[in-house]
Amino acid sequence: MTTVSAARHRTDGSPRGGTPRPGPDERIAHAVAEAVGSARTVLDSDSLPGLGGARLPFGDGRFDAAMILCHAPRASDALSRLRELRRVTQGPVVVLATDPSRVRGFWLDRYAPEVLAVEARRHSPIADLTAALGGFTTVRSIPIPLDCTDTFDEAYYGRPEMLLDPAARQPGSAWSFVDDRVREEFDTNLRRELRSGEWDERFGHLRRRPVYEGSLVIVRATP
Repeated sequence: MTTVSAARHRTDGSPRGGTPRPGPDERIAHAVAEAVGSARTVLDSDSLPGLGGARLPFGDGRFDAAMILCHAPRASDALSRLRELRRVTQGPVVVLATDPSRVRGFWLDRYAPEVLAVEARRHSPIADLTAALGGFTTVRSIPIPLDCTDTFDEAYYGRPEMLLDPAARQPGSAWSFVDDRVREEFDTNLRRELRSGEWDERFGHLRRRPVYEGSLVIVRATP
């Protein structure tokens, strides 16, 4: 079986800072591998960059399983790639995706709603993913651990100080679609509420929650 190549970038997991470095959180990668199961031949679609929605260079049913991280490319490309994965895979297709309907439930919406609005728009609805894959489909939330080492916004659900570091926000592409004013207001308002204790009054329970179920999901489709 091919090795699950993970999905996002990570930091060192320090609750107060740290320099981001590439790599997955092993617990999220394990969840993907578990969904793939014991298949002997697995196509990791993320190892085929630059193909967009083009036809894959493999015959029908070539692989026992396939997996993909939905990076929020153009929706048409993402859905075309899923249909191609279904064509070349005789078993499960596993998608690590963001459910756009759940994005704005995160506390960041209080401080940078523009960022989460962009994030929600950039991801295809889960119903579109399941329709593209066809067959029997399950969708389950992926628990994000408190010390998650990936660098996406929800990874810091209980460590808000981390998001004050621009380097921690950099891998989250939604931040690049908003202007400097949004980033500056986010920084000012979050710092103020951390100093005053207002963030902890509203969200401090998250510092003690071992996992958080947000918008990260695994979609698994079988023929």
